[in-house]
Amino acid sequence: HETDQMGVIHHAVYVKWMEEARVAFLDALGFGYVEIEREGVVSPVVGISIDYRRPTMFSNEVEIDVWINKYSTRMLEVGYTIRNLSKGTLAAEGVSKHCYLKDGAVVSLRSALPKLDALLSEYMNSEKNRAD
Repeated sequence: HETDQMGVIHHAVYVKWMEEARVAFLDALGFGYVEIEREGVVSPVVGISIDYRRPTMFSNEVEIDVWINKYSTRMLEVGYTIRNLSKGTLAAEGVSKHCYLKDGAVVSLRSALPKLDALLSEYMNSEKNRAD
């Protein structure tokens, strides 16, 4: 189900890879998605885009770089680069946008999850300082 008849990874699989990479990124940041949901907050995708560069085959090994493009207390935009390590090529680049909901309403992380807000703000500040 992950490939077409020629063994090329189906385009929808990249969305799953991006989701898995985002969850791993949050874990590495110190506030995983399980912890977010335990606090009654969910983070649905409100937008996603992928630019496919080169095909990836079933047997290829990929690497996904993840970073935060933009963060406000109500919205998170995550960037992704998917590289085909087996071929040494750029496979895809993408962006996902997420909001935060609690009890069905958009919430500010500053009030709903202050620890996560602090981690994301610190990440953004450290990235900005590296770019300057």
